[in-house]
Amino acid sequence: MGKGRLEAFSDGVIAIIITIMVLELRAPHGTDWAELAGLLPIFLSYVLSFVYLGIYWNNHHHMLHAVRSVTGVVLWANLHLLFWLSLIPFATAWMDENHFSSKPVALYGVVLLMCAVAYSLLAAALVRHEGEGSTLATAFGRSRKGRLSMLGYAAGIGAAFVAPAVSLALYVLVAAAWFVPDRRVERLVG
Repeated sequence: MGKGRLEAFSDGVIAIIITIMVLELRAPHGTDWAELAGLLPIFLSYVLSFVYLGIYWNNHHHMLHAVRSVTGVVLWANLHLLFWLSLIPFATAWMDENHFSSKPVALYGVVLLMCAVAYSLLAAALVRHEGEGSTLATAFGRSRKGRLSMLGYAAGIGAAFVAPAVSLALYVLVAAAWFVPDRRVERLVG
């Protein structure tokens, strides 16, 4: 089956997720700059989550650009990814509401880890469908950066119970590593 509906649906869901997340940002009640500055941690966590959603949207686009068609298994794998992405606004809000406490920061890491797992499963389903000699299989090869990212999330989850700031730093580092779209796919599909 064609991939157009999958792309359109995924784009729409990610747009809704971003919209839900931005609606969580609340303007301060006062007019002082100090009150606005008090929202800086909430704004920064929004930026981090927005960047993550942008990374997934961008890489998802490039990955689907490299395939000819999709299957039912791919559709379910894509829904699995969208499910975990849809939890980012909740995890972000809980983390903000509780001032970056251990458990909310750990949950944020669990959601990020599960997004990475789901993306890997989607990629594997697409490679299986397209074949080992496909453009996508060649582009993905061994995803060392993907595995290192998952280790970073796992380390962040563990660190959250000792030093939530270390967890957040790990989450930022992983996002920074993925900020540029996956060049392996971009290079092969032009």
